[in-house]
Amino acid sequence: MQRKGYAAGAVLVAVLAAGSVSCTGSSAPGVSAADSKSGSVSAEAVTAPPGTYRDLPEPCGAVGVDVLREMLPGAEDDASAERDGGGTPSAYEGEQAVTYDNDRRVGCRWKSSTGLGSRHLLVDFERVVSYDPAVSDDERAARLYEDMALKAGIPTAPAAQEESPEAEEPEGTATEGDAPDSEETGKAAETEDAGETGGTEDGAETGAAESGEPEVATPQATSDTDLAPRPLEGVGDAAYIDDELVTADSGVHRDITLVFRTGNVIVTVRYEQWLTDRRRLPDSAELQEKALKLAGELAGRFED
Repeated sequence: MQRKGYAAGAVLVAVLAAGSVSCTGSSAPGVSAADSKSGSVSAEAVTAPPGTYRDLPEPCGAVGVDVLREMLPGAEDDASAERDGGGTPSAYEGEQAVTYDNDRRVGCRWKSSTGLGSRHLLVDFERVVSYDPAVSDDERAARLYEDMALKAGIPTAPAAQEESPEAEEPEGTATEGDAPDSEETGKAAETEDAGETGGTEDGAETGAAESGEPEVATPQATSDTDLAPRPLEGVGDAAYIDDELVTADSGVHRDITLVFRTGNVIVTVRYEQWLTDRRRLPDSAELQEKALKLAGELAGRFED
């Protein structure tokens, strides 16, 4: 009897122990779930906001026909620019660039040709996406833009600050005692320069008359510091323009590259003019002006 009582007591103790263990085990998953939930909330708190833009414009329709007419002279006279039922010439429709992901990058190119050469225009849109949850799409795009500007060698200092020391040099070249002599020398120099200038202008006019083209006198514009590669203001969040003249290949061409960033989108405008006559140079001022006008219109599309 004692053995039976002892056995029954042992069984009772075992059952109670098992019950306590099961209660403890059931509470443990609850604590674990609470911890994982709090961890997911903290992860969401540090996630960067999405990009400003989630889609891109249709590239070949982003540039108006009026702008294309200005940038691509001679396109209407091209054999491929035939109107279908009075519609838009095919040369202005553009050719869409091939990309691997149209949701992330799109582009379009146009071309016109004349007897003097050809012009090429490319517009490229890239929507930057950051795969780092701590870095926003806009911030990632800003870093990529800075890398592009650095690779292009765009100066960070304004051109006006670089010219200021040269502008001050003539003021300190003469002393008070030398002033009378410098005035006489200046008058004599002006007299001599007047005769030489007249001969130079006549020669320039003669050359312009022989060529019959207004672009002959424009190469000097490329030496103007206002046309040098530089950062731009008023185009998107950040912008720069690069100007490169190439004369080493079969034809002379000037390549204008204008890049601007707006939010998480980087837009690139490439505008080139090729000339078959190596004695002529494309007009830097004209090409830059047209590229700037187009960039301003494209930036305005994102602001609407």
